[in-house]
Amino acid sequence: MTAILSKILAEKQAKMPGGLYHKTQVNLCYNSNRIEGSKISEEETRYIFETKTVGFQGDGALPIDDIIETANHFVAFDYMLESIDEDLSNEIIKEFHRILKNATAQANSEWFALGDWKKIPNEVGGIETTLPQNVEEEMCKLNEWYLNLKEKTIENIVEYHWRFEKIHPFQDGNGRVGRLVMFRECLKHNIVPFIIEDQYKRYYYRGLAEFDRAREYLIDTCLSAQDVYREWVRYFYSELVN
Repeated sequence: MTAILSKILAEKQAKMPGGLYHKTQVNLCYNSNRIEGSKISEEETRYIFETKTVGFQGDGALPIDDIIETANHFVAFDYMLESIDEDLSNEIIKEFHRILKNATAQANSEWFALGDWKKIPNEVGGIETTLPQNVEEEMCKLNEWYLNLKEKTIENIVEYHWRFEKIHPFQDGNGRVGRLVMFRECLKHNIVPFIIEDQYKRYYYRGLAEFDRAREYLIDTCLSAQDVYREWVRYFYSELVN
């Protein structure tokens, strides 16, 4: 078990407030959902995590699905920790999707495949993605490529993310699933993980769009995010980082 993972698991088991596990849950959930258009603020995200209730005061109404997906993300993060000893697989990736989108309006739609590959062709940023009938094969190829790497590096994990987003295997929720997978694989392979902050989503999207021509854009964005998380680890557990 890696050092950072050990600390996060210990904090979770102890139900310890205000630590690295707590901070990671709130910030990863807030930023990953916000990138996808959630209206819930970081303060509101923290309130849901800490109290397991919704009781905001303000002028605007919050979409029900935003609240549901916030609560679901906390569960998905815990599932990530529970399954982290297993090799990355289609089954784990599908379970992330099932948890994240469970009980949303989309989940009840006939066209939406909850916890399964998409049924209808889709585009991302106006770019065609893998057709539904080819998703299973392409995801198997992607996981085989990744699992056969002798050593996992942050560059490998970022490339996996880019390939995953090109396939876009789900009807919706691909970004959130993909970012959870990146965090999981860093944590699993003793790499300081990272959270893409909403304020940098323009650079993140640019990096995804141009990865095949200039992979340094996305990798540099992720490395900058890693520096931020490294400082969090240093604050809570100075002995774990240089």
